[in-house]
Amino acid sequence: MLRIVSLQLMATVVAGVVAALLGGWPAMFSAVLGGLCCVVPNGLFALRLFANAHRPGAANPMSFFIGEFIKIALTVGFLFATAWLYHDLNWPALIGGFIVALKSYIILLFRHQK
Repeated sequence: MLRIVSLQLMATVVAGVVAALLGGWPAMFSAVLGGLCCVVPNGLFALRLFANAHRPGAANPMSFFIGEFIKIALTVGFLFATAWLYHDLNWPALIGGFIVALKSYIILLFRHQK
């Protein structure tokens, strides 16, 4: 799970650089914030799963679903907070950074495991 979160963070940085080249600083910040709206909740969810996996009897399906609900709520909350607090928001860059971070795990699917 740590590999996925770190890959999402790297993809967010790349999306920010591309957005900066195409749209300037506001687009870069928007893309990075969009990516972080995905990376931070996923990182917290991964920490929660890791902590529950190492406690006896704590890893159960309900714990997973509660964690997933919290992750989705945090993602939506971060997106709303970004839209409300960042006044120079570039919506295409925000959505692009979010989608790049969200779908970056596909890169791991095409890697050969050794």
